[in-house]
Amino acid sequence: MSKFVSRFLKDESGATAIEYGLIAALVAVAIAAVLPLLGGRLTNTFGTVANKLP
Repeated sequence: MSKFVSRFLKDESGATAIEYGLIAALVAVAIAAVLPLLGGRLTNTFGTVANKLP
């Protein structure tokens, strides 16, 4: 039983998956924060281009 517990405490294979999950969550939050700021500018840009088309 003590070998199982010591092996379990030394095992770090899940730590990498958790770190990648945290990084992905931070990227998603950053994208969600930036998109509303750029949304109005993109709408205006596409509107300008659409108005200049014949």
